[in-house]
Amino acid sequence: MLSVDTSMECDSWLGPLPDAEAFARDILVRADRAGADAEVSVLFADDAFVRNLNARWRGQDKPTNVLSFPAVAPAMPNPAMPNPAMPGPRVLGDIVLAYETVAREAREAGKPFDHHTAHLLVHGFLHLLGYDHETDADATVMEAHEVGILETLDIPDPYAENTASTQNKA
Repeated sequence: MLSVDTSMECDSWLGPLPDAEAFARDILVRADRAGADAEVSVLFADDAFVRNLNARWRGQDKPTNVLSFPAVAPAMPNPAMPNPAMPGPRVLGDIVLAYETVAREAREAGKPFDHHTAHLLVHGFLHLLGYDHETDADATVMEAHEVGILETLDIPDPYAENTASTQNKA
């Protein structure tokens, strides 16, 4: 089963998500269709924190909604297959969310904050599993997985109304 470790860098998350940490755990455990023995960490941060990470690790001096840092770069999408050489759960990596950007995007798109946050958690999780959206074909595959997972969470298709959105190009 997926283990989710959470940290709170920005208390603003506690306004719209009073139990943000439990929310993240619930979303990610339910998104983990493989039920793998794996670990992921989630950091609830603000735009300034994410901007610094984005500049340092991606060379983009601006905040973004979500960043994913895989523990090991996967060779291909892989539902957290265990490594027999390493005992214990596989560490997938870290997901970092930027409060102001997530709140602004949800507001501008007219989406509930929790739905948008769930979408970004799923998006970041899929990046940790090796999915990406660098090409149109890759984006189609990744978005289909996002929509399918969100459907099981009773969250509407985030791409249904605005397929040209760049809200999650992290």
